[in-house]
Amino acid sequence: MNGRQRLTDILSYKSSHCGFWHGNPNWRCRDRIFSELGVKDDFEMGLKLGDSCRWVMPEAFGMWAHPEGKPLWDVLGGKERKSLSQPGVFGDCEDVKEVEAFDWPDEKYIDFTETISQLDQTRAKGQATLSGSWSCFFHIVCDFFGMENYFVKMYTDPDVVEAVTDHVANFYYNANEKLFSMAADKIDMFFFGNDFGSQKDMLISPELFDRFVMPYFARFTDQAHRYGMKVLLHSCGSIERIIPRLIDAGVDALHPIQALAANMDAETLSRKYNGRIVFVGGVDTQRIMPFGTPQQVKDEVRRLRDLFGENYVVSPSHESILPEVPVANVVAMAEAAAE
Repeated sequence: MNGRQRLTDILSYKSSHCGFWHGNPNWRCRDRIFSELGVKDDFEMGLKLGDSCRWVMPEAFGMWAHPEGKPLWDVLGGKERKSLSQPGVFGDCEDVKEVEAFDWPDEKYIDFTETISQLDQTRAKGQATLSGSWSCFFHIVCDFFGMENYFVKMYTDPDVVEAVTDHVANFYYNANEKLFSMAADKIDMFFFGNDFGSQKDMLISPELFDRFVMPYFARFTDQAHRYGMKVLLHSCGSIERIIPRLIDAGVDALHPIQALAANMDAETLSRKYNGRIVFVGGVDTQRIMPFGTPQQVKDEVRRLRDLFGENYVVSPSHESILPEVPVANVVAMAEAAAE
């Protein structure tokens, strides 16, 4: 059984063995990790470690190809980023007309040529494909205002927040529509990400989430399902309070399961949601992966498999493998997943 067949069984809740995805080595340690493993890139790394799936993110393969090199989202008006709270171009905006007058990105500069080539290469190796534009509209809108301004304007200028969100979400929706119309038969799961939680709780209340996030979120989910794909949502942080909303919206799988965030422990999630949504992740990257021994990593993987069962994908509790994580621990995670 290859990785794609394995993931298909997991998403159908009929697998006899868990899946595995090693994550995504951070740019600061990629060369070292690849060298230690004797591979040339992340694709080869996944094949060597026995990954069930591969993330083919269009943004990493030339999706935005502006002839003049303009960034996709100039959220700070050309200024250098200094903090998440730094006011963006709409930090003081109180008029929707200002939003409409902004130079929004033109979809004609989208190019999926290399993305589709990578999807074909992945399928040829038997791995399931996770793809679709990252579609991180929550983050982009946050940057257009600055985090504090964004949350305040949900109360003071909700029409402005909705206007900005419309433009950002529509771009991603139309980009995905173009990709899916060309290559839906090459994509197993639509994988997109928006971090809705902190270590302790949601960044905004469930009520604000329902107004300013959920309508767009549901639209993306429906779009993928219309093309016959499963949906994998990435969200770091403590988001347990909205997991029922995500399930009702049709999310098939949830990543990365930030193990030490409030109420995101495997025991709680397994007890409340196993059989209703597939979990991808959960191998603690705050303590165990960077500071534990290979044996401790293996023990943690086994514990998670016991809790989540076979319809589960072993993976780090954040997809980015940071420089502090020893390669031996990544290998140990893969070996325990394959047992």
